[in-house]
Amino acid sequence: MRYARHAKGALAVTAATAASHTLMSSGYTWARGSAAAGDTVFSGAFEFLVTTAVSWALMPLVLWAGMRVMGEVGNTVLLVTGGLFWVGVSGYFIDDIDRTGGQIPILALAAYVLLCTGLAGTGSSHRS
Repeated sequence: MRYARHAKGALAVTAATAASHTLMSSGYTWARGSAAAGDTVFSGAFEFLVTTAVSWALMPLVLWAGMRVMGEVGNTVLLVTGGLFWVGVSGYFIDDIDRTGGQIPILALAAYVLLCTGLAGTGSSHRS
């Protein structure tokens, strides 16, 4: 078992989850503000869609950057699976985070971090 790789993965996943969750929370606040200020049915829809898309793209990017900064290579399983699971988790709890003061439940975030930390152990070893 590669405990150091799991520890690095836990750090990268926690940072990526915090970044993506914060982005969604503030982005959806921006979308709600645009919807309240707008006079059409679709006011705020653009902001909502941009926030969601950027959050989904940010997750694998931050996972990749975090693992590379810590010297780990061969992170394809973590990036693909972690990114897809983030789409699922954030999509499932989108109504929870899209309300004023809302957030994804802490147990769902913890389960996501634990799952991706386990996935971080897959792949090739530390680069030389």
